[in-house]
Amino acid sequence: MNRSWWQSIAKALDANGNMASFEGAFPQQAAVMVLMTDTVEPELIFTLRSKHLNQHAGEVCFPGGKWEPQDGSLLTTALRETHEEIGVSPNMIDVLGALPARATRAGAMVQPFVGKIPTDCRFTLNHHELEALFTVPLAAFQQGLQVRTDVFERNGQRFRIPAYVYQHYEIWGFTAGVTEELLSLLQSLPLNAA
Repeated sequence: MNRSWWQSIAKALDANGNMASFEGAFPQQAAVMVLMTDTVEPELIFTLRSKHLNQHAGEVCFPGGKWEPQDGSLLTTALRETHEEIGVSPNMIDVLGALPARATRAGAMVQPFVGKIPTDCRFTLNHHELEALFTVPLAAFQQGLQVRTDVFERNGQRFRIPAYVYQHYEIWGFTAGVTEELLSLLQSLPLNAA
């Protein structure tokens, strides 16, 4: 994609807060990094968590994890976890902005950040935490990957979240909700930005 498309994404994400607002102590929060490839046909990066883990075992997710006291910000958390899980160093990621924070089914607040990585980016998986890394072209979502709509209840409110299947991977729950939010933002961009 061209430079103006990426700039349009960053501008649209600005509405969700200045990066400096994500600094401080966040003992009950986590952060994820939603990565897109800087290619003619951009792709989203997803990971499949190992089946032996205590939390979210065998689920598709974005790189990320819980805030730790040495992290000066939630962005630091997202970048650190991305490096630990898939081997992408922070200097390889052009952080475009943040999507609104969302709660997981378990009630944890998670801050999603959006970043762009170069086409020649190489991945080194932490096989203790992850079974696989896979990419999904943004165009594939437009062609119809949604297989159902899940309904979740929390604090008396009902949430409807799409579930997607790409190849043999099922993207659902929190990860699907963040994906839907990003796709909606991308569809709202001016046509001449692409």
